[in-house]
This record gives sequence, structure tokens and C-alpha cells, in this order.
Amino acid sequence: MTSPRAFLLLSATSVLLLLTGCGTGTGGLASAGPTPTANGPVHLWPGRQGASVLPADPGGAPPEYVRDLPPVTGQNVHQVDPVALVQAELKAHGDQVLGPDGMPQETADAIRACKPGSGPSEESGACPVLKPYYRDLTGNGRDELIVGIEFPGREHMMSVRVYTADPDGRLNRIMATTQSVISVELAGRDLIVRMPSGNPGYELATAWSYDDKQRTMLQTREQITRVPAPGAS
Repeated sequence: MTSPRAFLLLSATSVLLLLTGCGTGTGGLASAGPTPTANGPVHLWPGRQGASVLPADPGGAPPEYVRDLPPVTGQNVHQVDPVALVQAELKAHGDQVLGPDGMPQETADAIRACKPGSGPSEESGACPVLKPYYRDLTGNGRDELIVGIEFPGREHMMSVRVYTADPDGRLNRIMATTQSVISVELAGRDLIVRMPSGNPGYELATAWSYDDKQRTMLQTREQITRVPAPGAS
């Protein structure tokens, strides 16, 4: 029968072997070093009255239907001729220079000269309306129509617009922005527009995402990133 003192010595030896054996054998645990102290946010000027955020419109954004355009069947935006679409919007808002529908006179004239059904190209050419792209950006299982319009002679300015079709076949514009654009990308259901940030060596990436409560695409994230210098690895 093991005595209480022998049992205590055996237990202590076992614990010592376990402690010394940790991390010494192949596949054992190893120390990752000291754990950094977690620092929470520190609120500056806590007594100051901050600005308030206006509540979202519970009814969502009203639809911006494109007028004078034949309806599509089955909410299929692939049936839409993007040149005819942009020309229809130009007809309705041709006098606007600023805002989502604004464009220079020379761009508007070039769009009017485009032939519907001519098939826009990947790159800008005689017709400022570029090749369309399709992606389900609303999550309803149907593609949206993404249209790009170049502004010739305007420092890489372009308009990026997104349209969806309602059950009645009407085209509803859910996004429109005009910027000096570096590139436009699709990432999942986000449309990302990259632009010069205004600070040398940095670019601004804005992610547009569909908000099903507001029923439109909103700027949900912005990130300023440093651009590697030419020739840097």
C-alpha cells in the first residue's frame, strides 16, 4: 500500500515531468512570447455634444425608372441594349451638366451619335458607352446591368451606373456616380470604384453595396491605400 508521503512525491514528479515535457518534443506546444496588452478605444472630449445621424427613410429610395425604354420580360436585363438605355436617359436629362445625370456637351453629342445595337466595345472608342457587365448585386438571383460611360478628354472621368428590372419589366437605376476613375472591380456583390485620393501616392477605393431596406446601392466602405512607387518590388 502506497504511503501518503510516497503518493505526494509521485504526484509532484508526474506534474514536473508534464511541465518539462511541454514544448520539448516534436509537435509539442511552444511559447508564443508575451501576450500584448489589449488597448480599447479612448474617447476624447467625452463631454462634447456630437453630431447626430439622420435615420434612414423607412420607405427606401424611390425608384428611378428609365423612361421611353421597352420593358423586358422575366426581369432579364440581358435583353437591354445599353446604348439605347443611355440614350433614353440622355433624352430625359440631356440639359444636366452636374449630378448623376450630368455630362459634358461633347460626351452627350457622342452618345447621341452612337448606333443602338452596334455592340459597345471593351475600350473607349467613337461611342462613349462601354461594354456592359452583368452581376447579381441585389441578391435576388437575377443579374443587374452595369454600364460605363467614358467622358473623352476629361482626365479619365467616367460615369458608372447600375440598373435592375422590376417585375413589370421597367429598368430602375440603383446606382450612378461620376468620378475620375482608375479602375472598376466586382467583388462578390460589391462594386468597387478606385480613384485618385487627392494625396500623392495614395488611391481611394469605394465599395458600393446594395441596401435592401433603402432599395438602392450605397457607399458602404472607403479605404485609402498607398500605391507602390514605380519600379518598387
